[in-house]
Amino acid sequence: MTALPSVGARHAPGLREESDASVIERSREDPDAFAALFDRYADDIHRYIARRLGTEAADDLMAETFVIAFQRRHHYDPTRPLARPWLYGIATNLVGQHRRAEARRLRALSRAASEASGERSGEAEPLADRVAARVSAESSRAAPAGALAKLPARHRDVLLVIAWGDLDYAEAAQALDIPVGTVRSRLHRARKKLREALGGSDPTAPADGTDEQEKNTETEESARG
Repeated sequence: MTALPSVGARHAPGLREESDASVIERSREDPDAFAALFDRYADDIHRYIARRLGTEAADDLMAETFVIAFQRRHHYDPTRPLARPWLYGIATNLVGQHRRAEARRLRALSRAASEASGERSGEAEPLADRVAARVSAESSRAAPAGALAKLPARHRDVLLVIAWGDLDYAEAAQALDIPVGTVRSRLHRARKKLREALGGSDPTAPADGTDEQEKNTETEESARG
């Protein structure tokens, strides 16, 4: 596996503000420059993979994401100033190589949280008090994890790269190499299935409860059928 340039390498003052595309272009002649991209996005990519596959897998796949990106830097489109969609696309493809592991993890989270909730009533004081908050949090994740596990992989990718990767529709389309219309359609169907499974709630929806693009898609879907 090709090694990355030294992570955390020092760069000239002011270069932190240059665009991702400029960093990548500069790294073609100066490989150490690529470390700036790692500094900017490694934590986000790790967090995204960890939510899908767990922390242990994320440690390896985050590093692999940047190794692959480094190897492909000569093919990066310099007209795209932000590299986030590109990196999330690589990360999502790596997650895709572990579909069964992801589904197993989601089902296990669902079972574990449900079992913890069921055992709460049998716990003696003060142990029950100490674990009550943890059990409550686990219980709140049980149903969503189970519902996510049942989604088709292509729908789950769109949903989670937007909800957990914080990409917009255009960025998700770039990351997954699909048309924006396909992103909208898959996201709408995924969230519809989640709401049906969770009694109308959607833990992946924006925190403020608004998503104008999603509302527009719902309107179009209703008009068609």
